[in-house]
Amino acid sequence: MKIGFIGLGNMGAPMAANLAKAGHAVTGFDLAAPCPEGVTMADSAAAAAKGQDVVITMLPNGAILQKVAGEILPAMDNGAVHLDCSTVDVDSARAVAEQAAGLGIGAVDAPVSGGVGGATAGTLTFMAGGSEEAFAKVKPLFDIMGQKAVHCGAAGAGQAAKICNNMILGATMIVTCEAFALADKLGLDREKMFDVVSTSSGYSWSMNAYCPAPGVGPQSPADNDYKPGFAADLMLKDLRLAQQAAEAVDADTPMGTRAAELYAAFVEHEDGAGRDFSAMLPRLAKRGRA
Repeated sequence: MKIGFIGLGNMGAPMAANLAKAGHAVTGFDLAAPCPEGVTMADSAAAAAKGQDVVITMLPNGAILQKVAGEILPAMDNGAVHLDCSTVDVDSARAVAEQAAGLGIGAVDAPVSGGVGGATAGTLTFMAGGSEEAFAKVKPLFDIMGQKAVHCGAAGAGQAAKICNNMILGATMIVTCEAFALADKLGLDREKMFDVVSTSSGYSWSMNAYCPAPGVGPQSPADNDYKPGFAADLMLKDLRLAQQAAEAVDADTPMGTRAAELYAAFVEHEDGAGRDFSAMLPRLAKRGRA
């Protein structure tokens, strides 16, 4: 395929590079990031989108997505597909899909899970919203960039799945860190706690695959001084998106609300900015009961 790729940052660059390595002709654009190997750089987003079969965007937020969509969609050919892999609010995803439909362009919102490591290794999971036809057209690209793609429903469904998943992840990571901090104060060895919980009813991805305690369980950012695999800043963004969506549909999410508050305090008023989201453990370990 001929592919345009807008947004060549930490996630977009390795995704675009993997598509180029697989033999696709990839034209990229980014305001600041360099062009990855195998990708031809265009001088504007519209130029990168013109004449392509699929145009992929990987952007920071819904406002930027809608701005870029206003530039690229009019430049795209009728029948092409806009594949947005950003994590944005549901309303922005649906607004862009509606704009695309009005121009005869397919639209798929497909935020990802797996972080920079997954983008580099081509093992991302995609949660996709959009028509069956548009999803089928981009499915071969999902197979290159990731290990799994789930078609979740109509426009916006991919974003809905992502924010629901990450609301669970944020809250689960906090309570996992709380449990380790409590175990420390009760005199329970961290490795012993991991051995019990990881094979018991406390099993979770946060414990078993991404353990926040250094030297316990499989390798994780905790073993690298909490340098981000998934930054606390990004977790806060996703938790706020979940709360925005919950407010829009009048959903009661008390645990999600509290998780957003805790990550806001950690990132904006403490030392969480630029650290992995599992660095909530050393934060809690040094705190007493409020």
